[in-house]
Amino acid sequence: MARPVLEVADILRDHGPAWRDANQGHVSLGQLKVMSAIERCRTAALGGHVARCENTACGHTEIAYNSCRNRHCPKCQAAASRQWLADREAELLPVPYFHVVYTLPSELRDIAYQNKRVIYNLLMKTAAETTLAIASDPKRLGARIGITAVLHTWGSALTHHPHVHMIVPGGGLSLDNRRWIAARSDFLVHVNVLARLFRGKMLAMLMQAHAAGAR
Repeated sequence: MARPVLEVADILRDHGPAWRDANQGHVSLGQLKVMSAIERCRTAALGGHVARCENTACGHTEIAYNSCRNRHCPKCQAAASRQWLADREAELLPVPYFHVVYTLPSELRDIAYQNKRVIYNLLMKTAAETTLAIASDPKRLGARIGITAVLHTWGSALTHHPHVHMIVPGGGLSLDNRRWIAARSDFLVHVNVLARLFRGKMLAMLMQAHAAGAR
């Protein structure tokens, strides 16, 4: 695969210092470490090794710099991402799939930004419980389903926008585990049904976490 003309590291190296100066006090130490790792990734700053052809008539030399191995680095995680996708693809069933998205309301995003571990955990837990509960309801699908969920904390505009993407199979096992119950090929559950239960569960869990002093 050809190297992209422009990489994230190039942007951070060119504009990172000015951006950090302009946002002093608003960027966490963890975020600063990520930026530094990406900027230094596969550069002389991290060291490297030299490979040289043993044929003296050739003597071709290549220098390879070390990777930062940061989990946020697009270069270091590219292979891992491809493997993850291949593994998930191997798990797919021969049924239709639905894309379900749960978004944290804008009123709660500031709370989430200051309490990431607590709120992100609650968001994932609430989204999963909501989907499983609605699917198992005999008035809906009446089946035990599986889900693949991924947390996204930023939107396409690179603003803080916590939300969960889910891939949900169009069907599941009956509650007695004896048969497969298929959903309609073009419909899983009405969005309003999911939204009401999600909202109620999220608020209840937030109040419980607050009462327990979670942080």
